[in-house]
Amino acid sequence: MQREYTVIYQTIEDGWIMATVPELPGAVTQGENIEEAREMVKEAITLLVQSYRENARKDAPGNAMWETLRVEIPAA
Repeated sequence: MQREYTVIYQTIEDGWIMATVPELPGAVTQGENIEEAREMVKEAITLLVQSYRENARKDAPGNAMWETLRVEIPAA
């Protein structure tokens, strides 16, 4: 399943690139260059979303109903 996220890149200390995802608080990482920062943020997004899903399943009551919805959000 593919999803789109907005990623903000900015140069930080010693020329490293920090990547943050506004839609996913906690998805913050960095790389020595833009390519490395991009790969690192992809991994951070994947791990964070997997963690959210696992926790939601553990915390949900036994009679909870699950559904996957597709929502179109216009690009900024």
